[in-house]
Amino acid sequence: MTELVLFLVEFNLCSWWHSDMTAKAQKLKQTLEPCDTEYPAFVSERTIKETSGNIACEDCSKSFVIQQIPSSNLFMVVVDSSCLCESVAPITMAPIEISQHNESLKCERLKAQKIRRRPESCHGFHPEENARECGGAPNLQAKMVLILFPLLLMLFSR
Repeated sequence: MTELVLFLVEFNLCSWWHSDMTAKAQKLKQTLEPCDTEYPAFVSERTIKETSGNIACEDCSKSFVIQQIPSSNLFMVVVDSSCLCESVAPITMAPIEISQHNESLKCERLKAQKIRRRPESCHGFHPEENARECGGAPNLQAKMVLILFPLLLMLFSR
């Protein structure tokens, strides 16, 4: 008898018989609205390899340099941080929700949506990129003293 009680306690079968977890089907009461968002985009001119400029602030001038990294789609941006420029609002990549919805435009957009197809191949790298392994993490080795010291400390502390 005690083995049966221990079995029930251990595997918690009582909760299966008295379960409060039930699912109820409910009809969706809210109407769905489109959530159109716009993102800021930056377009680069591939013929320009490097550019620089200044941004005028209250009492100083903030300089910047933008340089394209060869054989990649990356840009290096260097900005002078000694000048605090609080008068110019920062450009963030956060989406901006479009709150005005035109009903006819919404219907036209739904009709015009095309089924997206996947690209035929994946281009995860460029052949001219320098993709060497960075860092030396695979070559890390523990010192024998650091391994033996805790073991000796544990043996002599008893």
